[in-house]
Amino acid sequence: MGKFYVTTPIFYVNDKPHIGHAYTVVIADILARWHRLRGDDVFFLTGTDEHGEKIQKAAEARGVKPKQFVDEVVEKYKEAWKVLDISYNKFIRTTDKEHEEAVGKFIDRIYEKGDIYKGEYEGWYCVPDETFLTDSQLVDGKCPMCGREVKKVKEEAYFFKLSKYKDKILKFYKENPDFIIPNFRMSEMANRLEGEVKDLDITRKSVSWAIPFGPDKSHFVYVWVDALTNYISALGWPDGKNFKFFWPADVHVIGKEINWFHSVIWPALLMSAGLELPNRVMVHGWFTVDGKKMSKSLGNVVDPVEIAKKYSTDALRYFLIRSAKLGEDSDFSEKALISKINGELVSNIGNLISRTVSMCKKFYKEIDGELYKETGDELVKQIDIEKIETLMDNFMLYEALEELLKFVKSLNKYIADKEPWKLRGKQLGDTLYNLLEGIRVFSILIYPFMPSTSLEISKQIGVKLGSIEDLKFEKIVYKPKYGGHIFNHVK
Repeated sequence: MGKFYVTTPIFYVNDKPHIGHAYTVVIADILARWHRLRGDDVFFLTGTDEHGEKIQKAAEARGVKPKQFVDEVVEKYKEAWKVLDISYNKFIRTTDKEHEEAVGKFIDRIYEKGDIYKGEYEGWYCVPDETFLTDSQLVDGKCPMCGREVKKVKEEAYFFKLSKYKDKILKFYKENPDFIIPNFRMSEMANRLEGEVKDLDITRKSVSWAIPFGPDKSHFVYVWVDALTNYISALGWPDGKNFKFFWPADVHVIGKEINWFHSVIWPALLMSAGLELPNRVMVHGWFTVDGKKMSKSLGNVVDPVEIAKKYSTDALRYFLIRSAKLGEDSDFSEKALISKINGELVSNIGNLISRTVSMCKKFYKEIDGELYKETGDELVKQIDIEKIETLMDNFMLYEALEELLKFVKSLNKYIADKEPWKLRGKQLGDTLYNLLEGIRVFSILIYPFMPSTSLEISKQIGVKLGSIEDLKFEKIVYKPKYGGHIFNHVK
């Protein structure tokens, strides 16, 4: 047993969540559930980023106060995470009083360190991404992240000495080669750090929907410094028990567009404040839709709530992880989702459970079999539990799920090879019992990915869901409840 602290980014509340947000939060949820199965003390943090110019303008366009605007959108996130079965421990909002107080203390500490100075910012600013950009970062004169127009900004500002920490961060990368995963994302950050690193503008005077900058109340804290601080404010930094127990974060789960903020700016801020750095930053790719980038103008933004309600939450969770290995971009289409449901969930997992439970109900008195003898021994060898545990502990979710699917296929082959319906007596008992044991082990390992399905499988075979300690083939009493398919074909 140990501790495990996993975070998502706090999501910007200019609109309701889309499929990309769902991908991030499902990854984090799988990791949280996995570590709970291991018996670890888990703190899973998610939440919303509610300050900044974009929110201020959106509220003005609606004719409402910014707080009213964000309150309405936050409820859409909470409802979406409920539908997606997200088991977070805390949902933080940057408008929470405790968070705003912690940001003030964090700024004060960095200021007292001498790492903040007054100056003037002149350059490009992307309102949608709340990001300051240099000429060299622009792509065809537009924001490199969202592709939208940028505006020229010139105003008094306070700067954080990011350049001071350039060499320290590069040294940290060399000493911690697995800090950013996948590794090519670390190479991207290191290459960028090798070039010119300018100090970071951390205040605005023209945006008042923000946290006041303590050393000079005529300024307001830049939204990204505000946002990143949530990872410690949520734990009650500086004196909270949760902070003392759970920090540093074991992994920040993020999308590739915010890697610089989490892998360079955040470590620099923490170094300045004298705090430990997170253990890992996990950077996933983007979801396109039918081969095109999601865009309101194209009308192809996918609502994960609608998809989950139409096809089931677990089917969507499964599809998101099966779509790409960590770090790779992927594509969402309902056609591909339906193909996964019918071709893998129904044909492989669903049929395995349905056939096995039906046979057990028919031949219930024969279930008293044994393992590690004849039929059982060959089945036990079909799953490498230690390998799956290693994959999960190293955040290789796609590969771990692939191993589980291989095991399901081996269980289906076991049925085809043994033809239990032709057996009688001890042979039949051993065969059915070994199938039930294989399914029980599978139900535990699939739980982080598809929690409702896992519990339903356990219910059908008549056992309680186990933990990692129960991932061994052993003698137990089974009382299969009922048959029926846990997944249905869809068109």
